[in-house]
Amino acid sequence: MEKQTILQGFEWYLPADGTHWNTLAEKAEELRDLGIGAIWLPPACKGAAGAEDVGYGTYDLYDLGEFDQKGSIGTKYGTKEDYLNSIVALKKAGLKIYADIVFDHFMGADETEKVSAVAYQFDDRTKPSSGEEEIEAWTKFTFPGRQGKYNSYQWNWKNFSGVDYDAREKDHAIFNFTDKGWEPKVDDEKGNFDYLMGCNLDMENPVTIEQLDKWGKWYQELTDVDGYRLDAVKHIRFDLFVDWLLNRRKEKGGELFVVGEYWSDELEKLQRYLESSGNLIALFDVPLHFNFLQASSSLGKFDMRQIFTGTLIETRPDWAVTFVDNHDTQQGQSLESWIEGWFKLHAYSLILLRNEGIPVIFWGDLYGTKNVEAVGDGLDALIKLREELEFGNQTDYLDDPSVIGWTLTGEFDQADSGAAIMMTNAQGGEKTMTVSAIHEGATFVDLLGNNEAKVILDENGQGVFPVNDGQVSVYVNEKLAKKIRG
Repeated sequence: MEKQTILQGFEWYLPADGTHWNTLAEKAEELRDLGIGAIWLPPACKGAAGAEDVGYGTYDLYDLGEFDQKGSIGTKYGTKEDYLNSIVALKKAGLKIYADIVFDHFMGADETEKVSAVAYQFDDRTKPSSGEEEIEAWTKFTFPGRQGKYNSYQWNWKNFSGVDYDAREKDHAIFNFTDKGWEPKVDDEKGNFDYLMGCNLDMENPVTIEQLDKWGKWYQELTDVDGYRLDAVKHIRFDLFVDWLLNRRKEKGGELFVVGEYWSDELEKLQRYLESSGNLIALFDVPLHFNFLQASSSLGKFDMRQIFTGTLIETRPDWAVTFVDNHDTQQGQSLESWIEGWFKLHAYSLILLRNEGIPVIFWGDLYGTKNVEAVGDGLDALIKLREELEFGNQTDYLDDPSVIGWTLTGEFDQADSGAAIMMTNAQGGEKTMTVSAIHEGATFVDLLGNNEAKVILDENGQGVFPVNDGQVSVYVNEKLAKKIRG
């Protein structure tokens, strides 16, 4: 995979004022100058909560903020026109566009239908808790505000395999429509994790597949996006996206970057998904995120030699998309697992300044979010360094429970290249590390300003690099440090 840096271009608590698409357009040049090469945009389709919907409660795939539905014309982020204009501005600035799509479920149906169903236990979807019974399900999507524009198909219970509410009895349960069953090729959490929320799409229904493909063709041609972030793939038939993505590639006339969200810290499950999805889809390195969480919250007791253990970076680096936090891990969210502030620059150094993986910067870390300040200038410097620096070869010094480091040799034809990274989650220390003999006599300083040492490399390109208690230091050629700091 090419060396790139992705920005997750949103966070959960953005104000629902319809201005975000315009904000992104205004920041396009700023982001490119910072060193961002691609941006993952939030779901653009109208959600069940209208202008209040973050985008994951899909109501109408064809409403990108154009129709008066669910109490608003625009989405949380703005209108269709705003959306398309922001894509144009971001592309003009040189950024690639990755769209977030949600195919697991629909929500906010317009009408109910009577359908035969069997209730299943919440914690074990392989065990029925009732016999076959008729329920009244919110499964009819007529999209009255759109009135058939772009696509006249109306979704009904046959397109879905289950719901979690019977309007007749006002009963909450996991209802599977009779004779449909749950899709077997999904995550085995709760026995079978096909059902997540809302109206669960039936991926065995050829009409459902056909409609998703029709929408994909319409959307790809309309937006000309450069890739996709696929939501909730652990709940969707593992091979579903193979044909869908191959069709989008044909329409694009080239490669598409694709990353799936499989929220599990069990490495074997992620590896199984990679093998089942045709090697078309990279995955977020969720196990690495949880290693960061442990390291940030264990009061220095986490063994830093194990920071990459059990991760995609360690076992499938070409398919690993790394991140520190995202909209789901934010405080107050369903997957809350927020990395503590003191460890943020450690974690970002571990994903931005290594050869393996494609890193994603979180909007909330770059610009701040609800009750949490931005990480600050240090993060800006790391992003810029990743863009400026030819990494060359990488040598790890992961040989101490607290103090670890690694070096990047740089390239011979880049005089100011090379780097040495030191970090500790407990007491400080120092390491003798070799950058490269091509940098003989060069003076390296801490780009982050956490340590005042000036390390002069010897004839072998070796130096003694210190780090202070609980900190990270990124040593680079002092000329490069001045350039990045401005």
